[in-house]
Amino acid sequence: MTDILSTVFLASLLSGGVISAVPLIYAGLGEAISERSGVLNLGLEGMMVAGAYAGFVATLNSGSIWFGLFVGGIAGLVVSLFMVGLCVYLNADQIVVGIALTLGATGVTALLHSAQYSKSYPRLPKAGVLSIPLLSKIPVVGVGLFSQHASTYLVLVLVAGAMWFFRSTRIGLNIKAAGDQPHALEAAGGNPRRTRTVAVMTAGFLAGVGGAHIALIGAGLFVPGVTNGAGDIGIVLAMLARGKLWWIVAGAGLIGVSLSLTTALQLIGLNIPIDAVQMLPFLLIIVVLFIFGRDSYLPAALCLPYDREAR
Repeated sequence: MTDILSTVFLASLLSGGVISAVPLIYAGLGEAISERSGVLNLGLEGMMVAGAYAGFVATLNSGSIWFGLFVGGIAGLVVSLFMVGLCVYLNADQIVVGIALTLGATGVTALLHSAQYSKSYPRLPKAGVLSIPLLSKIPVVGVGLFSQHASTYLVLVLVAGAMWFFRSTRIGLNIKAAGDQPHALEAAGGNPRRTRTVAVMTAGFLAGVGGAHIALIGAGLFVPGVTNGAGDIGIVLAMLARGKLWWIVAGAGLIGVSLSLTTALQLIGLNIPIDAVQMLPFLLIIVVLFIFGRDSYLPAALCLPYDREAR
């Protein structure tokens, strides 16, 4: 009996951990791209909420999760345009605008949800999974790690592609230059504002996809606040990654496992207060920040508006 409970606990912990980690990776990857260009995107949570709502509505009406993920990405991108216009071109304070975007998107989506679904609270069917041959047959671990929705594997491909992109392409190098030496980038023929625009819009799209992933695959529904601070966690992961994108994956996996601990403990019958378990990811972030935050990599021009006349 003990062996069965252990197997159920581990399988649930791994499977739930992956489902919880994937949106954090999407958000963290987007934030890392934005920060490398010099824009601290504190509106990430708002972009995720917008993506969650738009993706839920799209999937509810179309029946396609992939279409919902795409629409969620577009919604996040649309919200990011406010960050682009105000911060990149009008040189507004990035922190103030980011907080305002999060509050605004949270309020608007809550209002829309209340107007449309406050009486029915529709749910989506469980998302299908893609099982990797052979690997998914590994006892306990195989089901938890290698039998997931295809978007799980897609985000890992995106992380690997982003690593190659920053290291081997001109646009990737321009994004890094926009965050470290924007005036040098312009002297070399680049356009810092255009480069930052592309980076922030990319971050918005990825955040929107991450938010949609939470609503469509993780929860199967949309309720106000469904992202539960995932965007803020993504910001922390991007900062602590120190420019190494695979660290975002590792950090998201660790936090994802702690987020899924509540469900895993309930399955084996342990009566532990849910609030106590749900504090674990945030306590973990505080500890990690305390230990590693001082050495975090931050671009030299992060949060600094670009003024071509200033030197």
